[in-house]
Amino acid sequence: MRETPSSIADALRNKRKLIVVHGNADVDAVGTANALAACFPPADILAPNGIDRVCRTFMANLGIGALEEADADDYDLVVVVDTSSPEQLTPFGPVPEGSVVIDHHKPTGKWAGVRLLEDRSMVSCAQLALDVVREGGAALTKDAGLSLLCGMLTDGGRFMYSDARLLRDFAWVMENVGIEMDEAVSLLNEEPSISERVAVLKTVARSKFERVSDMVVATAVGGTYEASSCRALLYAGADVAFVASQKDDAFRMSSRATQKIVGEGIDLGGIMGRIGSETDCDGGGHSGAAGASGKGDAEAMLHMCQQIVMDQFRKIRDARDPDASE
Repeated sequence: MRETPSSIADALRNKRKLIVVHGNADVDAVGTANALAACFPPADILAPNGIDRVCRTFMANLGIGALEEADADDYDLVVVVDTSSPEQLTPFGPVPEGSVVIDHHKPTGKWAGVRLLEDRSMVSCAQLALDVVREGGAALTKDAGLSLLCGMLTDGGRFMYSDARLLRDFAWVMENVGIEMDEAVSLLNEEPSISERVAVLKTVARSKFERVSDMVVATAVGGTYEASSCRALLYAGADVAFVASQKDDAFRMSSRATQKIVGEGIDLGGIMGRIGSETDCDGGGHSGAAGASGKGDAEAMLHMCQQIVMDQFRKIRDARDPDASE
């Protein structure tokens, strides 16, 4: 059942809630959860499959706590945020019927029996949470406002991937809560550890690339820090980067693309969704940043993604100049 921000606000009131975020949760997920928990108490946040590095810094700086395990039966309502499919919540599940789902990713059609607030046009899930808070007339505390701003900052690529709506929402929170820009940015800043720096350097050294015209796609198998390695490959000159890790028979993959190539038609969320449907894994995300995980061979998954991007590069080349050749 599709909902409005106002109806979701009504559903959240006066219930003990468990707010669940996806595996390897990012700042947008936890920031959204923390804002909703603060504006519609009481609530606990559950991160059933870990938190990413930047989000751990954000949580420590703002004093946000999250459970690693919880029983849905102990709560009146389960709320899932920033999550495009139930598989991303493993090992938590199943999601009870009548739960609330708030998400801004490309729809997967995998949510059933829930109250769904979904809008792919939003850059950040925090924007949907802001709509729920405003429509519901809830008081936006400073910590909740900072949580929303950090979610917008990170999913908007520190405004690199922003649109006018996100900038208006960001300014609204700053003005109405009284937050300075440096307050939000400081919550996200942390120098990478030596282990991350070494891991990224090793991954870049193992990377491979292919090109069509002036467009480059890079792939690599890494042990950890897949997202950081993707960003390093973009800095090194790739237009699209995929980095995957393997653990036993399971893989995890991150991808990133430059704003320029996204503007020419590359949609990583669509590519990861396609990989997920073709391999019975779970994949999705945004045009410029997406991921996939499941059972499978990391090298094979990287090859599939590379071939899809190469085909799309050729279409972009032909659209630029029908007579172009590699």
